Amino acid sequence: MIFPLIINILISFLAYFVTQRTIPRLKSKFIKANLFGIDMSKTTSDKIPESLGVVSGFIFLVVLVLFIPVAFGHSLLEKTFPYDEYVKYIVALLSISCMLLLGFADDVLDVPWRQKLLLPTIASLPLLMVYYVSFNTTTIIVPKPFREWLGTSVDIGIIYYIYMGMLAVFCTNAINILAGVNGLEVGQSIVIAISIVVFNVVELTGPLWKAHQFSLYFMLPYIGTSMALLKHNWYPASVFVGDTFCYFSGMTFAVVGILGHFSKTTLLFFIPQVFNFLYSLPQLLKFVPCPRHRLPKFNSRSDRMECSTTVFKYAELSPLGKFTLNLFRVLKLIRWEEKDGVVVTNNFTLINLVLLYLGPMHEAKLTTVLLAVQVFCTFLAFLVRYPFASVFYDIQS
Repeated sequence: MIFPLIINILISFLAYFVTQRTIPRLKSKFIKANLFGIDMSKTTSDKIPESLGVVSGFIFLVVLVLFIPVAFGHSLLEKTFPYDEYVKYIVALLSISCMLLLGFADDVLDVPWRQKLLLPTIASLPLLMVYYVSFNTTTIIVPKPFREWLGTSVDIGIIYYIYMGMLAVFCTNAINILAGVNGLEVGQSIVIAISIVVFNVVELTGPLWKAHQFSLYFMLPYIGTSMALLKHNWYPASVFVGDTFCYFSGMTFAVVGILGHFSKTTLLFFIPQVFNFLYSLPQLLKFVPCPRHRLPKFNSRSDRMECSTTVFKYAELSPLGKFTLNLFRVLKLIRWEEKDGVVVTNNFTLINLVLLYLGPMHEAKLTTVLLAVQVFCTFLAFLVRYPFASVFYDIQS
């Protein structure tokens, strides 16, 4: 167990340096291919190469393919090959490869967001199939408060597969929704990946050590390639990561969570993303008017990011929209300005909420604050996962 992990750590460092050196060499090629954008939070109008997440994703996949002889070489010497583990590994690579390809296609073709929900669903099908063939375990442990009515465990059947499919959809899109400032997409993903690594290391001494070793094989190279990408995407960003990176990252987390049998714990590390998704739903579902861009507004005179806003007539909202607005207003989740029936509120994103509470701030500081929130939520997740788990379960699950 130790030798493959040591090699994995070494090639993860190698992946970092390769990614760091490769990205600058490809920037001009992306611009020539019209894959570039203009940073709306800067006073300049320089062309910034976009979709560079495909580079870190490609190197990540190459590293994991080259790692196969290390991960399974000892089994060949012992003449007892673990075909089930090998199939898991290959299918994980297949699902991540599919999502990387579909994410890059989205960057090139600009797929409407409703259709984006189909992309991770398609990419997760091989993952769900191998889970069905290899495990097909759909029994869940019932929390203590509900055992009087439901018993100790319940087999939920196909609902479990629907849940895993939805997990893949959520992970890929949740990172994409919480985005828009330099370094945020990659930064939050690295924090989540490090959280998973810490959890895996803690659980290596447990009965499911093989599953957590499998997760480490993926997470360590992911951190290596993503750290190199972050160096170029941090303020002031010289490259944009694109939807490619968000989809590739989300599927990687979904793969290790599902095949590593800790999908519930994986979701705990997405607390900010879950909050941002629920907070954004009224606008995403059009209960409240949603502008094309909900990014924070850049004030060129102060060089600060400010809340972006949406303007609408209160009387034209549906009853559900009015209820949502009043609820958010009571919870102090929005800034409310009304005159002659016209309402001005901040857009419903975690980024704007941070600016609402802390005031305008420099873009680099804003990213740092948001990543600090992610780290704090990681500590909260571990608190829920370990000390509080005994309240609901006899053993940690």
